[in-house]
Amino acid sequence: MNINISNSPIEKKIFHQHEIYIKRDDLLHPNFSGNKARKFHYFLDNEFPHIQKIVSYGSSQSNAMYSLSVLAKMRGWRYDYYVEHLSSYLKENPHGNFKYSLKNGMKIHVGMGLPTPTIEDNVLFIEEGGRDYFSEYGIKKLANEILKWKEENSIEEMNIFLPSGTGTTALFLQKNIDDIVYTVPCVGDSAYLKKQFFMLEKDEKYHPTILEPSRKRHFGKLYRDSYNIWLKLRKEIDVEFDLLYDPMGWLTLLENPKIFKKPLLYIHQGGLIGNESMLPRYQRKYNNEDN
Repeated sequence: MNINISNSPIEKKIFHQHEIYIKRDDLLHPNFSGNKARKFHYFLDNEFPHIQKIVSYGSSQSNAMYSLSVLAKMRGWRYDYYVEHLSSYLKENPHGNFKYSLKNGMKIHVGMGLPTPTIEDNVLFIEEGGRDYFSEYGIKKLANEILKWKEENSIEEMNIFLPSGTGTTALFLQKNIDDIVYTVPCVGDSAYLKKQFFMLEKDEKYHPTILEPSRKRHFGKLYRDSYNIWLKLRKEIDVEFDLLYDPMGWLTLLENPKIFKKPLLYIHQGGLIGNESMLPRYQRKYNNEDN
């Protein structure tokens, strides 16, 4: 394989008068960045001579969808991806993760229901967002990088924070590190996220600590405070974050000042290609309004 996932840098920033360390997994690799690089690292480091096709499912602008399209193209595998709905606008004007996945050869299946996990030896079935046991392989490497950095910087204890979709990264990070891993549910509520944890780990001692956001936000819906904090982060600390997950993460983080009682590490999980579709939506809705 010609992709090397190397150690990502950790940068110290000041935001809202809090000192925060940011693990820049968005800088891992142009095509494999963030939590998807960690989740799918297993398939970069091992050979699968019998596999001929990847099958997965999820949303039409999924970061995992795109990363799997890169993997399939590199391996010469067919890639079938299932979505429940595809808007007519996106179909006629492909952009973001959807556009680049199609360029990589993805075959899209719309409104056919979720694919059934297969036992065929030549098919690799990937759960939505990479929620599977193989993800621990790369996330354990992330944990080891953090542990090494802590030792080099004489940090005994710290808190770790990242927003969650399926919660896979937060779960396996907590399982492989002694520090408390905090997370916030972005796709569903806390009950949904807890259910995702139990799918992969029955022992609750390995479950991350879930923080409740102060208000309910529907996934993918545009909120003014989400856009504002994204703009503020980009301006004040010169880091671009994902527009789907990270605004919820930062808003919830600032609502819980207790987390800052120890050194804090925020995991940047990439997903910036998705901003190609999200940012124009925010700009159309809010840029003509007074701040």
